[in-house]
Amino acid sequence: MPDSPEIGFYHLQKWPLEQALPRLLEQALARGLRAVVRVGSEARLESLNAALWTYRQESFLPHGGPADGQAAAQPVYLTTGDDVPNEATLLVLCDGVAAADVDAFDRCADMFDGHEAAVAAARSRWQALKDQGYPLTYWQQTDDGKWRAKD
Repeated sequence: MPDSPEIGFYHLQKWPLEQALPRLLEQALARGLRAVVRVGSEARLESLNAALWTYRQESFLPHGGPADGQAAAQPVYLTTGDDVPNEATLLVLCDGVAAADVDAFDRCADMFDGHEAAVAAARSRWQALKDQGYPLTYWQQTDDGKWRAKD
């Protein structure tokens, strides 16, 4: 599939999403990317919003969501919907959220936890995307929270 986005599946085995997502977003922002993070519920959106403000004292991770205003100016935009108001090139999917618009992005990160149901759902999403010809990578967390590509 030409010009397909790079799609990575990130298996959360060591750290919860609230700890792992900020590191991934820091790396994206350092590369000049803008991101939209899609989550499965308002409760998760609020939890991640709080985590992104407080995960590390010595860092600042600029972000916002629908309630914050100035959506187009947010380098990281958190949402429960399909909106992309900030011209993001990175899509981060959490909570098993699927996206019909992955082709609108340069990269997509599907982050899922190690629970049996989440892993089974991620396998289904992987197979569907593979069948459509997307280039896929699988990443596991190391003990220090970094990501290692696996075959």
